Amino acid sequence: MTEKVIVITGASAGIGAVLARQLAARGDQLMLAARSAAELRQVARACGRDTFFYTTDVTRRQDVLRLRDEALRTFDHVDVWINNAGRGITRQVLDLTDEDFDEMMTVNVKSALYGMQAILPHFKERGQGHLINVSSFLGRVPLATFRSAYNAAKSALNALTANLRMDLAAEYPNIHVSLVMPGAVSTGFSANALHAPESARAMTGAQTPEEVAEAMLALIDQPQPEIYTNPDVQLEQVRRYYTDIAAFEAGLRNQP
Repeated sequence: MTEKVIVITGASAGIGAVLARQLAARGDQLMLAARSAAELRQVARACGRDTFFYTTDVTRRQDVLRLRDEALRTFDHVDVWINNAGRGITRQVLDLTDEDFDEMMTVNVKSALYGMQAILPHFKERGQGHLINVSSFLGRVPLATFRSAYNAAKSALNALTANLRMDLAAEYPNIHVSLVMPGAVSTGFSANALHAPESARAMTGAQTPEEVAEAMLALIDQPQPEIYTNPDVQLEQVRRYYTDIAAFEAGLRNQP
């Protein structure tokens, strides 16, 4: 298998950090990005000599452009760019403030938009590349209404990803645009969500970040438009939801 040059945002913890370690173990070359320099450095050291890092606030367009430039200076090219950075919220719709909503859109949508707009000129110049946006199953099915604006942001990311893929398909068939939709994952996501209570913990039945990373490894090797990381469960829920939304929502309301 040909080694790839891969950029991962949100790589200091959770899915991003686990994915980085798995990619490094198989020989891929990495540029890792996150705001936390200390945690990012630890992940990069654990990955080995072909892994570099660049402290990046992905909510700032210039930071994302500098990340791209650093990756190109280091490796000369990029094969895969993964927009993985994100943050949740614990607040229902009627309780949202302007600041809540703006932060969710900035962290979960605009940061990915900056990544897309930064790397696509390079992919177009090469005539190939793979962009991966990490979304959430909650952007498709309203299983956790307390995530409200996070779910809305991921829905927006889903739409941007699909539109970009359609825009590129005819002229750039070797540029792949993929969407990854995990469900609940056993990371620090819940505890780190905006307005999370001190008792916040991972949802029951969660996948491990290793399981999600394995699904993403397969996606990198065989690009697809979108994947669910737990398809046996998620595809059935999607089918039920869009077949009869009223019945699905009534079932959620009636759960103990």
